[in-house]
Amino acid sequence: MRTDNQRESSNVEDRRGVSKGAVIGGGLGAVILAIVVTLLGGDPSKLMNGPATGGGDAAAQSIPDTPEAREGKRFVSVVLADTEDVWNKILPEQARKPYVNPILVLFSGQVRSACGLASSATGPFYCPGDTNVYIDLSFFDELKSKFRAPGDFAQAYVVAHEVGHHVQKILGTSDMVNRQRARLNEADMNQLSVRLELQADFYAGVWAHHAQKMRNILEEGDIEEALNAANAIGDDRLQKQARGHVMPDSFTHGTSEQRIRWFTKGFKSGDLRQGDTFSVPYGSL
Repeated sequence: MRTDNQRESSNVEDRRGVSKGAVIGGGLGAVILAIVVTLLGGDPSKLMNGPATGGGDAAAQSIPDTPEAREGKRFVSVVLADTEDVWNKILPEQARKPYVNPILVLFSGQVRSACGLASSATGPFYCPGDTNVYIDLSFFDELKSKFRAPGDFAQAYVVAHEVGHHVQKILGTSDMVNRQRARLNEADMNQLSVRLELQADFYAGVWAHHAQKMRNILEEGDIEEALNAANAIGDDRLQKQARGHVMPDSFTHGTSEQRIRWFTKGFKSGDLRQGDTFSVPYGSL
């Protein structure tokens, strides 16, 4: 991904190294559950408002002032700036809605948001309550090592997906889903969550489409990196790795194939009207 001479967003808040109290329950099971339920967006409040472990303030990770740490912040700042430029242009054009830039919060170890307290195990997430995107940059190391999805555009896809949830907030989609939460059973709510997540993947593809048109950001292999990341974090693949089998009724983000397909559709079309995942029969998503 070409980032040289690109502007950095001023809407990045660096909270790395700041202690925010106890973290949510640990252990491999909690980590896998957090990844499956909240990885790459959605409403993480159920996990983050659950019982905390430990007493008093837990020490946050210390972030050294290294070239790598500075470059990590610069990269997400550049990607965020690019999403700002794209959505400030196309949201008024295609949806007749003004775009309001979100804040991207960098944290280390744990963070408190309007959705509750989260640890790094939660993965990157968007909080509708304060309209902020939250990312612990150590997740990108995990994306490369654990999920075998390396590359700078894989990381850009993560940021763009979370910003896609912000677009849903502006358009009223996430509020519509949340209003239905109390009157739906768990299986039906999971299906709504899948629709929400796949649409955020679609919006990430829409961003890539217009970013390429506006600034020619893509290098050879970039789209393959994004597709590899989408494939690596499908519900079916994560559950297979964690449990040895899949449970479709518990899917909250969609299968690897679905995530790839909706990102690709957004990238090829660049048209918001083609991303209505809520009118498609669930079995056809």
